[in-house]
Amino acid sequence: GEEARGGTVNAGGPFPLRATTDAAGSAYAGVVRLARDAAAESAPFVRLADRYAGLFLPVTLVLAGVAWAAARDPVRAVAVLVVATPCPLLLAAPIAYVSGLSRCARRGVVVKGGGALERLARARVLLFDKTGTVTTGRPELSDVVTRDGADPGEILTAAASLDQVSPHVLATAIVRGAGDRGLPLSLPAEVAEEAGQGVRGLVGGRRVAVGKAAWAGAGPEDEVWLDRVRSRAAARGSITVFVGLDGRLAGTLLLRDRIRPDAARTFQMLRRTGIERAVMVTGDRAAVAHPIAELVGADEVRAEQTPEGKVEVVRAESARAATVMAGDGVNDAPALASAGVGVALGARGATASSEAADVVITVDRLERLAESLAIARRTQRIARQSVLGGMGLSLAAMVVAAFGLLTPSLGAVVQEVIDLAAILGALRALGPGRDRWPRLHGDDADLVRSLDQEHRGLWPRIEALPALADALTGPDDAGRAAANAELDAFLRDLAEHEERDEKLLYPAVASALGGSDPTGAMSRAHAEIAELSRRIGLLRDEFVEDPGRPGASDELRRTIGDLAAVLRLHFTQEEEHYFVLADTPAHPESPTH
Repeated sequence: GEEARGGTVNAGGPFPLRATTDAAGSAYAGVVRLARDAAAESAPFVRLADRYAGLFLPVTLVLAGVAWAAARDPVRAVAVLVVATPCPLLLAAPIAYVSGLSRCARRGVVVKGGGALERLARARVLLFDKTGTVTTGRPELSDVVTRDGADPGEILTAAASLDQVSPHVLATAIVRGAGDRGLPLSLPAEVAEEAGQGVRGLVGGRRVAVGKAAWAGAGPEDEVWLDRVRSRAAARGSITVFVGLDGRLAGTLLLRDRIRPDAARTFQMLRRTGIERAVMVTGDRAAVAHPIAELVGADEVRAEQTPEGKVEVVRAESARAATVMAGDGVNDAPALASAGVGVALGARGATASSEAADVVITVDRLERLAESLAIARRTQRIARQSVLGGMGLSLAAMVVAAFGLLTPSLGAVVQEVIDLAAILGALRALGPGRDRWPRLHGDDADLVRSLDQEHRGLWPRIEALPALADALTGPDDAGRAAANAELDAFLRDLAEHEERDEKLLYPAVASALGGSDPTGAMSRAHAEIAELSRRIGLLRDEFVEDPGRPGASDELRRTIGDLAAVLRLHFTQEEEHYFVLADTPAHPESPTH
């Protein structure tokens, strides 16, 4: 007898369903109506040219009248009227804004008109959603935590094999995580899924359960271990998915929605371009939202907001300052329509949000938000300079004509020169300006994308290093041999990757960034990684020769853990500071890290 909203996914077996309303009464249609109502209630906007036009005409008429009355010569009045060109108002401002729109379009940002660009230039407060905006919107497998020395690969293989037939978004992430690690999957049998609990079935003759702790077979004896795992997940902002084998809890899969690599840089750029306040407005829990907000430098977090709640937050902020709201989901559409400027991330966002927004970012790069804001501010500055400059020249020419120093025929020529100067000044908005962002193009950008693909392959192996260390020092001879081979392969691939970074990427980045040795700190990290790799090789050889030496296994595990920690930091820094410099192709792949 419960109601289900449109878009609900059935996680269980078939059941009778009765439609109680038509499409016009659906939840989706309600959100779209809310967005339209919010847009209809927006305050009228006064354009730049309209504000100056109200002053120009009376000044012209007064000056022409004074010239005629003072000299008693109607020719002077005619000369004043001839040089009183309205073109800086009629042409310069529109040309500047059309140029700004073109500049945005070349960067993959669609701005719906000059009015939207002008409002964007005035924005001082940024409101933004979390999921899909500052995060990738795709949960990813980050770690496998095992119980009682179970094999992480075995647990992940069993869970992913079972999740192949589940429509849940986390199941998709688990299957993708197993694929990234090269694990072979098999088809499950006797699968049963219960909404809100999990899925269970047979995989390779074993009973597998994936979902909540109790569903996976957790009992009172597991409480201490569960508390430790949940604390670890909370510290990382991760989601826990528990896995049971043959009726017993075997391990936990940790998943998280990673922050976009360009998120931190985007917010730094936004601050530099004039954003004074940043507010996260999200439907997620505060415990999940706050850590991400702190990483990007948000001033305030408004968590657990409904679409109606988001609209109220936007209206409250808009009453104090000009606002811009960024989001990508259907639930963001009303808030986008309520803000001074709504910005939709349309590369993977919802149609409703793109329709409600004034600005649509068509590439999967958040930094385009900061770029479009910078373009809008520069365009407004150029438009104002062109209008005021043209009007100033026109007023100066009118004064000269009023004193009888300019004939009507010569005034016509002067008028055309003033018009041309104003138009050429407005066309400056087509260019990048002096405050252009550092970029890598051509072969350098291709190199970055190649190295990013290598990162995607190395990330799962980095996350697996602690488990690899346990296998290296474990009692199983076959397991130790396999772990040794995997460690050798990983260190070899890592060394080749770091060498490409140092010899090819860093010189290109240094050239783009300028300054004195901008990649020095990262090169120092390469030296530390090489030293840790060398020490791991020595400690591994010593352990193989004398496994019983006191502290040998602990020292090897600790050093491998140190390498994993350094690599996580180093890879994240490269992705956030260097990889984002590559211009995005027309249809970029969605980032995974």
